[in-house]
Amino acid sequence: MNDVTGILARYIIESRPADIPPAVRHEATRALLNGLGCAIGSAHHETVENALAAIGEFAGPPQAAVFGRAERLDILHAALINGISIHVLDYDDTHARAVHPSAPLLPALLAFAEWKKISGTDLIHAYVLGVETECRIALSVFPEHYDRGWHITGTAGIFGAAAAIGKLLGLNEQQLRWALGIAATQSSGLREMFGSMCKSLHPGRAAQGGLTAALMASKNFTSANNAIEGERGWAHVTSTRFDPDVITGELGTRFELMSNMYKPYACGLVVHAAIDGCIQLRNENNLQPQDIARVDLLVCPIVMELTAIKEPQTGLQGKFSIFHAAATALVFGDAGEPQFSTNAVNDARVVALRRKVTVAPDAALKKIQSRITVTMNDGRTFSKYVENALGTLARPMSDADLERKFRSLTGDVLTPAAAGKLIDLCWTAETLADAADIARATVPHTGP
Repeated sequence: MNDVTGILARYIIESRPADIPPAVRHEATRALLNGLGCAIGSAHHETVENALAAIGEFAGPPQAAVFGRAERLDILHAALINGISIHVLDYDDTHARAVHPSAPLLPALLAFAEWKKISGTDLIHAYVLGVETECRIALSVFPEHYDRGWHITGTAGIFGAAAAIGKLLGLNEQQLRWALGIAATQSSGLREMFGSMCKSLHPGRAAQGGLTAALMASKNFTSANNAIEGERGWAHVTSTRFDPDVITGELGTRFELMSNMYKPYACGLVVHAAIDGCIQLRNENNLQPQDIARVDLLVCPIVMELTAIKEPQTGLQGKFSIFHAAATALVFGDAGEPQFSTNAVNDARVVALRRKVTVAPDAALKKIQSRITVTMNDGRTFSKYVENALGTLARPMSDADLERKFRSLTGDVLTPAAAGKLIDLCWTAETLADAADIARATVPHTGP
């Protein structure tokens, strides 16, 4: 049996900031900016409000910021709430094949940074190592693990948080093995929860659990030594197709962060191609929703597996409805968070058009592709094939695109000047003597 857990632990311990290529470090700052924008944009979402109402009175000392809010919580609860807030809009980053990397990681790292002073260089380095850990572990059991119903962002994300915090704590090899094992035994998240508040609970718990795992390991709380690859370890229990070489191959020379993507639309990646095509057809042909007779979509089969809710009632359900995604794109010409609000889901124009949308799976299409045909009441038809959805690796969002997205998400929480300051802190994160400056800048100023 390959000592996968040990190989991974040694890599994390031995890695130095200078080992990370500049392009990878820059990608980390892009992820930081995007993640904080998503969190601040959802700071007063019903999901976050409900979670805070449930746990607020039990929180410990005010050690860390709740992004976009005035409250401060102990670092474990701050990691939980901020993990929820980054993911709840389904607007956060996504690896091309596996997890949403930042939601389990950034909350743990920034909470830790407010508790124990660390440099921006160390923050970015730990983030990169966390992404490597969570993505490689996820990919070692993908797609079978996901197909069985596990929400891989939660189940694998906890390993990333444990690895990143373990690096910052300076754990030795034995302690880091334990941290990964403590993470493994807490790993959780079910796809059945998609469309509910529990979906965002998964990365929140992963952030909190990974932080907990590293802290416990630092005090010599033990676990199994081979928690990932052991006969009854995480990989074999949650999958029958574990490939250990995916975790250990090319460690330190190939970085999974370079396969990270950023969403221009506030929903699952699998419906982005359909949205993209609908927006293009609407804008190119000045389509009016009342003039549309039907909308026919051909999509990758996984789209119907994940987003087949025909009559969503809430904004969270709308994010898992290909029917709503197409309709709202044609009605509004956009698919940001306002178009996936409960108000938009119940907009009479959207509901009427949604019922005219038909969707068929096409095994020849990838999840970032779609074919859209819009038939008008007068018999005209307009068609579009989207080969690569906007935001994918073939059509990535630029740094300027991410700044615009950040400002649009944070406009109701931060002043333009405060948003600009936080943008600058993200881009220059590696130069900061105190990485907690980033977390503190997420808090809206309420004084005179």
